Amino acid sequence: MSMTIAKLAEAGGVGVETVRYYQRRGLLLEPARPGGTGFRSYGEGDVRRLRFIRQAQAAGFTLDEIGELLALDATEDRSRARELARSRIAALDASIAELIAARQALARLADECGSGSAGPCPILAEFEES
Repeated sequence: MSMTIAKLAEAGGVGVETVRYYQRRGLLLEPARPGGTGFRSYGEGDVRRLRFIRQAQAAGFTLDEIGELLALDATEDRSRARELARSRIAALDASIAELIAARQALARLADECGSGSAGPCPILAEFEES
């Protein structure tokens, strides 16, 4: 199956400029133009790679980490892939802990605001002090 960059982008759920950006970053290959003047042609392997990049981004990996994961795929270095995944999990756990703390603080402030006591709203007062 042969497709243009526009069809590749559509199949991967991104824009053409995103595909070009990934190419500049070395995450996607830029095929040669047939005969030097025709349209570049992409295949199913390019779609799989683009989808891999998008899914890895959704998991929170940086483009540099994704590049490393793509390189590891060729070498089957499972220990390094596992290390990258565990590092990402630790970062996600830290983000989750921050979000839980923020939620708890906001819930407390909302309860205080709804208590009907006199004075400024605790939510607004807290945000002014921060």
